Amino acid sequence: MNNSRKKSSGRPRSAESHQAMLKATLELLAEVGFEKMSIDAIATRGGVGKTTIYRRYKSKDELVADAIESMREEVLIPDTGSLWSDMDALIENAAQITFTPLGRQAVSMIISSAASNPGFAQIYWEKYLQPRRQAFAVVIERAKARHEIAMSLDAGLVFDTMSGIMLYALIFPPKESWTSYIRHALSLLLK
Repeated sequence: MNNSRKKSSGRPRSAESHQAMLKATLELLAEVGFEKMSIDAIATRGGVGKTTIYRRYKSKDELVADAIESMREEVLIPDTGSLWSDMDALIENAAQITFTPLGRQAVSMIISSAASNPGFAQIYWEKYLQPRRQAFAVVIERAKARHEIAMSLDAGLVFDTMSGIMLYALIFPPKESWTSYIRHALSLLLK
């Protein structure tokens, strides 16, 4: 009977272990950086075994990408019936996420880790950016169907440009509000 109790508490412990390893990863990433962080240190800090980590993740790169992503809220693709209303909703959502202390820390960790580690950059691109980029394409395709923008407009390029402008404006704050600056820059691209 004691064995049945242990088995029934396995799933919640697994979820707890997963959260503990993500939290430990973020803490160590902030304290020592990507290169100096190890799976051993994550396991020790999180109170989990290395095998628990390796059951879920193939590499430190994948674990770090998942840990960073766990801090971010899922972006919902709006459908307001207007390109600019959709874009305003996306920009506002990005601002709400980015301009929190945790959001700024996440952006910093992503840029730093991706710049110093091509493996991490590739995993983050495949696992998180590419699906968002594809979802964003829906906004552009709807606008094309409503004849609000040229049919030849490349949705991926718009997403990449918008992301770049947002990061630039985060590092070098514009004279106007961040959201106005992003909207203004995108209006030049989407004309």
